[in-house]
Amino acid sequence: MGVSCIFGISRIANLSRVSIWVNLVKTIALVGASPDRTKFSYGVLRVLSETGYDMIPVNLLPGLAEIRGIKVYPCLAAIDRPVDVVEVCRRPEDLMGVAREAIEIRAKVLWGQIGVVDYDAAKLAENAGLKVVMNRCPKFKLFRPFWKPKLHLGI
Repeated sequence: MGVSCIFGISRIANLSRVSIWVNLVKTIALVGASPDRTKFSYGVLRVLSETGYDMIPVNLLPGLAEIRGIKVYPCLAAIDRPVDVVEVCRRPEDLMGVAREAIEIRAKVLWGQIGVVDYDAAKLAENAGLKVVMNRCPKFKLFRPFWKPKLHLGI
């Protein structure tokens, strides 16, 4: 079985499938969610939460009870409800372990954020029946039709 992941722009035709997944899912576990407002994962959590997704932050940081008022779980196995998507904001070398956990909790989609790519993890997840997306951000996918660059603004 070949890996039908979405890697970079060479597989751009598969982006229509990503739109379907983004519109069908309700619950997203964000592995690597950060309470630091300057971190990318914090912004992803905020935007997807405000868009109406049931967001579940996952972070091993001791004593971290919540982010943005949302309960934080130490691992995927500790989550108390079904998860549609496991989104990963961690280093690529962490993806294989997260893929194994996603399989164990019977997630439907394993989603590696921008820069999070591991072909072996993708193959493992897909062979277990998960859909796999890598090197993409659902935040951008959601808002791409509406986003207009504001190049005149300073940084």
